[in-house]
Amino acid sequence: MAEKKRHFETEAIRNQTQRSLHREHSVPIYATSSFVFEDAEQARAMFADEIQGNIYTRFSNPNNDEFIDKLCALEGAEAGIATASGMAAMFISIASFLRSGDHILASRSLFGSTHQILTQLLPRWGINHTYVDIHQPEGWEKHIQPSTKMIFVETPSNPGLDLLDLEWLGKLANKHNLLLNVDNCFATPYLQNPIAFGAHIVTHSVTKFIDGQGRTIGGAVLGSKELIKEVKFMARHTGPAMSPFNGWILSKSLETLAVRMEKHCENALHLAQWLEEQPDVIRVKYPFLPSHPQHELAKKQMRLGGGILTFELKGGLERGKRFLNALQMLSFTANLGDTRTICTHPASTTHSKLSDEERAVVGITPGLIRLSVGLEHIEDVKDDLEQAMKNSA
Repeated sequence: MAEKKRHFETEAIRNQTQRSLHREHSVPIYATSSFVFEDAEQARAMFADEIQGNIYTRFSNPNNDEFIDKLCALEGAEAGIATASGMAAMFISIASFLRSGDHILASRSLFGSTHQILTQLLPRWGINHTYVDIHQPEGWEKHIQPSTKMIFVETPSNPGLDLLDLEWLGKLANKHNLLLNVDNCFATPYLQNPIAFGAHIVTHSVTKFIDGQGRTIGGAVLGSKELIKEVKFMARHTGPAMSPFNGWILSKSLETLAVRMEKHCENALHLAQWLEEQPDVIRVKYPFLPSHPQHELAKKQMRLGGGILTFELKGGLERGKRFLNALQMLSFTANLGDTRTICTHPASTTHSKLSDEERAVVGITPGLIRLSVGLEHIEDVKDDLEQAMKNSA
């Protein structure tokens, strides 16, 4: 009789590192740089990859292993690796597979630092890219070159909240024998599972909703055992290792991910609907609003709409600045995915390195506000937004 599959919430809580002789209920922090061997033969076999075991925390650590084992179970991945930051994960998920002369096909709507990797860093080693408009899927296939090795996308995109059809992309990647690499940071595995739609690699900045409380930074790369073997080789010898303390924190964070994301999404949808009714708001974008141009796609591949929305006030850049300065409770910072609701101005912060033209193409207008909706009482969030709109008019 097949073992019954456990639910998401149970897997996030009960998937734990084996207890030590001390019989601890919660795994301790393994703050050690290295691990001792029982004998010379065990050391030889571990270094030869004949048996599994911890050697050195730059390679693996029980805290990081527990975190990744949980995340793999939640994403439906065979294997994974934890990294010191989300951008370390993005970089090694690309650099592990590409060589000089290779080509990447990427959606134009990407996080600012990912854009810098593609446009400024990878060309140093002879790796080039082509951006494709997400709203013109018919153009993707014609841009595939003989040297194309990977498709890299994020959906929903940061900050434009544009969506890409993961099932269609999975079929396109398999047709041309390409790796489909999906940044799943905004959705988290609770809302979206790209591997189920055909993705080969899933990347995360776990700094965001997975940590969920603004305490630490980290990243993760997930996929098949065969693919992650390549990523682990890259990470082992370049060193973007997550600290055991952060692995311990993030493993604990996963235990509350489901309940937190439910509330983030409930608050975000309520706030998006309210903002659409405000006379000073030009437009609101949120995947589960019927007004979102890809609303049906959002319902197809996401369980809920996520914790991020964007809106634009009348009055452009100067009004936007006055609005941000008028906030009293909400946080004005460049992070997202926190228990605290956060306002960000992408044009001057997260995407400031893009040109005006590049920002315009992906929908980042001068007055665009990105809102990461937290877990406060929604009426208090609305009150602060309402007074800021009034006092910035």
